[in-house]
Amino acid sequence: MAIGKNKRLSKRKGNKKKLIDPFTKKEWYDVKAPSMFTVRDIGKTLVTRTTGMKIAADALKGRVYECALADLNDDENAFRKFKLVCEDVQGKYCYTNFHGMDLTRDKLCSLVRKWQTLIEAHVDVKTTDGYLLRVFCMGFTKRVSKQIKKAAYAKSSQVRAIRKKMVDIMAKEASTEDLKSFVNKLIPDSIGKDIEKECMDIYPLHDVHIRKVKVLKKPKFDASKLMDLHGEMGGTTDESGEIVSAPGEFVEPIIQES
Repeated sequence: MAIGKNKRLSKRKGNKKKLIDPFTKKEWYDVKAPSMFTVRDIGKTLVTRTTGMKIAADALKGRVYECALADLNDDENAFRKFKLVCEDVQGKYCYTNFHGMDLTRDKLCSLVRKWQTLIEAHVDVKTTDGYLLRVFCMGFTKRVSKQIKKAAYAKSSQVRAIRKKMVDIMAKEASTEDLKSFVNKLIPDSIGKDIEKECMDIYPLHDVHIRKVKVLKKPKFDASKLMDLHGEMGGTTDESGEIVSAPGEFVEPIIQES
């Protein structure tokens, strides 16, 4: 029966719930980027306070933050985006690790043009510290100087040869480095420049970029390694979440005023 039909049903008293602003139960945490980047404080994140069995730190772990490289390094390189995942929470800080890299949609669209060949390659590679990455690369053929022909198309045999070079260089660069060193190569896109130089003998290329990086598998979480990545001393935390020294670790004494 509809509520409006029966007068006795519609006139219920004391049934209203007291409205509470959900933001009164929330608290802010600072998000910290790893030491590879110039700007360490990338923003703040909101989470419901710890109540009973629901712990705030558990809700924060696994959150992925996407930042432009221009914001992370204070430069003009805005088309490259980095994904950072929260791996540990200490005090009011969320410590993040590298989770992926991508180019913006408008940059990708601006690169694709007529009269040239697009060559793409990808490879699955494991870093020395146990991260399994999938690295994607893209490049375009270019016209040589004094060329009369309008188009700069590569033969299928040349495309295969360039793709093989791309895969070999990406595998070599990633498999011989740990994750931190590999990310340091992604920031200036030095791998793309190496590929461009190596493929010059096969066919001249331009706009060669590492288009995307995905983290497929991670090693077992180690708090001390994450602290090293952030350039901070690793340690255990007390009840309030502050870092305390591990047993047997040297702690600098506090200078007392005389």
